[in-house]
Amino acid sequence: MRVRNPVVAGMFYEFNPEALRRRIEWCFKHKIGPGEIPKPLVDGPRRLIGLVCPHAGYMYSGPVAAWSYYALAKDGKPDSFIILGPNHTGAGAAISIMTEGKWRTPLGDVDIDSNLAELILKYAEIIEEDEYAHLSEHSIEVQLPFLQYLYGEFSFVPICMMLQNYDAALKIGQAIARATAGRDVVIIASTDFSHYEPHEIAFENDSAVINRILELDAKGMMDVVFRRRVSMCGPGPTAVALIASKLLGAKRVEKLKYSTSGDVSGNYHAVVGYASIAIYR
Repeated sequence: MRVRNPVVAGMFYEFNPEALRRRIEWCFKHKIGPGEIPKPLVDGPRRLIGLVCPHAGYMYSGPVAAWSYYALAKDGKPDSFIILGPNHTGAGAAISIMTEGKWRTPLGDVDIDSNLAELILKYAEIIEEDEYAHLSEHSIEVQLPFLQYLYGEFSFVPICMMLQNYDAALKIGQAIARATAGRDVVIIASTDFSHYEPHEIAFENDSAVINRILELDAKGMMDVVFRRRVSMCGPGPTAVALIASKLLGAKRVEKLKYSTSGDVSGNYHAVVGYASIAIYR
């Protein structure tokens, strides 16, 4: 059995399990966060199809990420998750998936949903089975402790994207929609927005991108990113989530929270933008 070990435990979030739980609770209760720890509903309304969620260190982006997981907790527990993240390392295949094994965090092991992963791989020829691309990539890993805190056990499919253009996103989004039809799945796009820009510029550029996301406009969102040269690291995963969610019947998108690293550090000269966004049926 393959076990993918954590690479940013002790850096992006705490290595000690109890300290990590306390950090996640800190994120929920933070003034930038929802303000309270949610009580997950097992039998919620299940209107949520997709989330856009940041993946920086919990100290900086955790309170914003907590908004996504607060909304998820109130909506109920899906049967599985698909987590898409950008490839920051440049290692491995252009678009990579793992179809078997476990991912380990300080809170325990998480099973890959092999059946769902195999279906996605079958329907999207652009994706390759490639464990190597995932070994040092943090964008998917940092989402798992939040899910473990809420639900304990769950299964998921990891997809890492180095190739991030609309045509690729369209093929993956269509494959995910086909593979998840009739299943209770939430798609999580892991991305940060502007990187190391003055706060005012980051806010202006990120708002333009988010406006397109709120319209379920994947193509328009990517056009804004490239036209404005927005240093968003995960436009591809975000476009996939929008495309798949729309095909699965999404009708409404809600911006839950936007903030920047400057709101935590006090340094507004070079910030990173973070947003939590929910996509609903």
